[in-house]
Amino acid sequence: MLKGAFMVTIQNYVRAQSIDEAYELNQKKGSCIIGGMLWTKMQDRLIQTAIDMCDLGLDKIEEKEDEFIIGAMTSLRQIELHDGLNKYTHGAVCEAVKDIVGVQFRNLATIGGSIWGRFGFSDILTVFLAMDAFVELYHGGMIPLREFVGMKQDRDVIVHLIIRKTPGVFAYASVRNQRTDFPVIACSASCVDGEYRLAVGARPGRAMLVLDEEGLLTGGLSDDTEKAFASWVSDKIPVGSNHRAGAEYRSRLIRVLGQRLLKKIEEEQQWK
Repeated sequence: MLKGAFMVTIQNYVRAQSIDEAYELNQKKGSCIIGGMLWTKMQDRLIQTAIDMCDLGLDKIEEKEDEFIIGAMTSLRQIELHDGLNKYTHGAVCEAVKDIVGVQFRNLATIGGSIWGRFGFSDILTVFLAMDAFVELYHGGMIPLREFVGMKQDRDVIVHLIIRKTPGVFAYASVRNQRTDFPVIACSASCVDGEYRLAVGARPGRAMLVLDEEGLLTGGLSDDTEKAFASWVSDKIPVGSNHRAGAEYRSRLIRVLGQRLLKKIEEEQQWK
């Protein structure tokens, strides 16, 4: 094998005919649920049973009066192009997804794999963390995304991502060394039912959500309060260094992007 090449070996492939079957098969240590198979294939690994959920009708986005129900097998491209979801999020979801590698990649990558992986570089996790989002697990039931982010991976099965249509304004931004690379830092801001939130991903650890615990934005958004809140979040969020960027640079980016996103929310609120 060439140096740096990867080989995934699959002994058995099963197209589950029910979520219950997928869950039962996944309880065995050597089993793996495959979505787009994009990150799984980039490792040397023996998979005894590969479980495909493509026959379970989980590749749809259902818009209801009070929520969006996104199936675990829904592709990132479907999310990027969904009119209702982008209208509700003021284009934040499209902004978060559009620079993830390329269209071919986004046609294969699934929301279930993106959320379940809880990757430190995840734009997806960052943008939805600032919303009223819930993960529906087959065994664990409905769990707020903000709690799910901190949980250890187990052998449960993600069925849906639920986005409640709580009245809100949303904005997303990231910085990349080049357009289709992983983000150096990712930020998502929102005002949901009057509560201001700022989520930060690619720290380079898992995305974190910060609320306005100090009441810095209680009096509303302005240049001064936006700067104060963004600086406070920058000091509060732990960051690290890797080959993409240093910790100090990331902290500065949080301040800059946080302030820009809050300004965007202020402008959206004035427009309304």
